[in-house]
Amino acid sequence: MSTFDVAIIGSGPGGYVAALRCAQLGLNTALIEKYPTLGGTCLNVGCIPSKALLDSSEHFFNAKHNFATHGIKVDNVEADITQMIARKEEVVAQTCNGVKFLMDKNKVTVYQGVGSFVDKTTIAIKDEKGNSTNITAKNTIIATGSKPNFFPGMEPDKKRIITSTEALKMTEIPKKMIVIGGGVIGLELGSVYARLGTEVEVVEFAPNILPTMDFSLGKELTKILKKEGFKFHLEHKVQKVENTGNGVKLTALNKKNEEVILEADYCLVAVGRKAYTEGLGLENIGLAANNRGQIDVNDHLQTSVPNIYAIGDVVRGAMLAHKAEEEGVMVAEQLAGQKPHINYNLIPGVVYTWPEIASVGKTEEELKAAGVEYKAGSFPMKALGRARASMDIAGFVKILADAKTDEVLGVHMIAARAADMIMEAVTAMEFRASAEDISRICHGHPTFSEAVKEAALAATGDRALHI
Repeated sequence: MSTFDVAIIGSGPGGYVAALRCAQLGLNTALIEKYPTLGGTCLNVGCIPSKALLDSSEHFFNAKHNFATHGIKVDNVEADITQMIARKEEVVAQTCNGVKFLMDKNKVTVYQGVGSFVDKTTIAIKDEKGNSTNITAKNTIIATGSKPNFFPGMEPDKKRIITSTEALKMTEIPKKMIVIGGGVIGLELGSVYARLGTEVEVVEFAPNILPTMDFSLGKELTKILKKEGFKFHLEHKVQKVENTGNGVKLTALNKKNEEVILEADYCLVAVGRKAYTEGLGLENIGLAANNRGQIDVNDHLQTSVPNIYAIGDVVRGAMLAHKAEEEGVMVAEQLAGQKPHINYNLIPGVVYTWPEIASVGKTEEELKAAGVEYKAGSFPMKALGRARASMDIAGFVKILADAKTDEVLGVHMIAARAADMIMEAVTAMEFRASAEDISRICHGHPTFSEAVKEAALAATGDRALHI
């Protein structure tokens, strides 16, 4: 029986990064993955493939709607969904193969199969043929991630009532699609198909889309997506979804408790994700999932069994790949005797619509609820020369700062390249910068990031220069 310093169950961003860091630190490491490819949901059926399709659909949309304005004449532009899916698969394969290369390079032992606890130091690994192998590990990191969530009445059949997994491998461009859920996944995948010509209707229980982010972001994105043909049914509670053979029929109640019927070719169920712990054998080591399906951990990501840790989507906190990665590194370094830390307040959130949305720190709603006195500065992208040059004038950057100390408390942006621009804010906030500090930094011209400087100027006394 092989013995390891660390065994990691799950090879998503949290698991494989934890394995890499453990190996770097000299720990004999095993990585267990039940699927044939490494990378977990993110690389196989999540972050990476969705971004590939988002980019392809954005190119098509621009060719059809914006190239002529740039002086580029293109006739009879057509979307080839088969080629888009094929390119997406190539990107996924390259990325997953890259993870396998890193495992080999760092001498991480990879096992393919379902890992299940026999006891707190023994893990049984059963492959797809039913063969079982046991290994022992001084410490184990659970990184089994999450799976698509759904509520009664909207159970996916994976044919017409689909999840994000099926939406990433469609063989046709639907004429109409209903999306249940106005969160990140629903809006990103809805954008893919809306750009390709699908009529998209979003059904959301909350009064606004992106309900967990700063309200202003969802409000602005609603306006933008409506111009692209999206229809929104807010404050609607889904009662049931039916596969009618060649389409779907959705029944919902609006805020007046009136019945609303929607029909489409497909229904994408995108109401979040839930922790995945099935088959782990937690009962064999005295652990159980909590009432949210997650594994409880302390501030060191340690379970009640001292040598068992858990990270990523399977524990509390935002279900974000980069959060899982940081937690994987944190546990690895703790096992090596180091003293790492994570500032959970400064983990950025990103939505890859176009324009992109990015956010870090506190929202206005959170500051108001906490009674924190703050000042806000906002700057519209349309006032930037760089944005006008590229025709990316939608959106804004907003900075929230403490009313007394001027420390930046939150930054929220909806803009072209916001996913990359947010890191200036994360860095500034990590060093507890003030809005004044950001406003005094010389930003290159013309750039999108000038909007960050201008928003900081606006937050320090309405000093924005270009509005």
